[in-house]
Amino acid sequence: MKKYLAATAIGLCLASAAQAEGKLNLYVWSESISPALIEKFSKENDVEVHVDGYTSNEDLLTKLQAGASGYDLSTPSQHFLKIMIDQGLIENFEANKLTAYENIDPRWRNQWWDEKQEYSIPIAYGTAGFVINTDLYKGPTDSLKYFFEPEGELAGKIAMLSYPDEVIGAAQLYLGVPFCSEDPAEMKKVLDLLMAQKPSVAVYSSDNIASRLGSGEVSAHFWWDGEELKARDGGAPFQLAMTKEGLVGWLDSMVIPKGAPNRENAVKFIEFMSQPENATEQMNFYAHSSPMKTVAEKVVYTKEKAPELYPEVPVEFSRTCSPAAQDLVTKVWTQLLQ
Repeated sequence: MKKYLAATAIGLCLASAAQAEGKLNLYVWSESISPALIEKFSKENDVEVHVDGYTSNEDLLTKLQAGASGYDLSTPSQHFLKIMIDQGLIENFEANKLTAYENIDPRWRNQWWDEKQEYSIPIAYGTAGFVINTDLYKGPTDSLKYFFEPEGELAGKIAMLSYPDEVIGAAQLYLGVPFCSEDPAEMKKVLDLLMAQKPSVAVYSSDNIASRLGSGEVSAHFWWDGEELKARDGGAPFQLAMTKEGLVGWLDSMVIPKGAPNRENAVKFIEFMSQPENATEQMNFYAHSSPMKTVAEKVVYTKEKAPELYPEVPVEFSRTCSPAAQDLVTKVWTQLLQ
């Protein structure tokens, strides 16, 4: 995901150290796990749970590459998960032998990022696209053209995320450039598009998006489906554009960092979060789609209430690119922000 909220570390000591049989240290997307589920797991298993939050896959990768993180569970997005497997940063905990594996919606099992489903169990998925303030912008939203080539009400009134994954991915969707392109000429087209858009971009930021969009500082902001949904559900005049070129997709999974000090409790937590009842509570809290089996009658965000979670336009998931392709992405982003 990911992604969004201010970089905060949340400590939840939900069982006293004197009484708890064990500990569990989570390093997950900020404010992504239901506090009610943390408390429920803590009480049921007599485990003291501590939660720290990150706001980008890059931050998580850097932490794990440094080694000896002290964390027991993290939730990387699919393309970073593949990097972590390849670099030996996460444990093979034989996820495919857990009850949790049987609770995965079959379409999300054994995907390219973990083909044998040995290293991960998915927890959430969603999309990124541009969101408008419907009080400020009344124009069309069915194409990425209106965001990448803004005119009229949107000129000078748009904002982007501060990380390249979804932004460059969306530009590639608009231009028809394949993800992970190793062609400098194709990526030059991406750079040219983003440079031409830049005068209309008020800020490149992944923080305080709801307030920026709600205050009228900008009329459109690149954002994530669940964050837009929660704001809209709270009364904000927001709408995620369903663009014909498609949306950029992501899927976050629970993994165990190499050398996790409380590996057994991490596996227990993964099994716990994957139970249909708990997966439903997590979806209702997080407002992103669940890749697990849920209790249908208890799902709050149905298709009728939350169409942004059920897109009918194409969804292209970010991929793990070759070093050559990633180098081109880095060069585009670096030049854009100079």
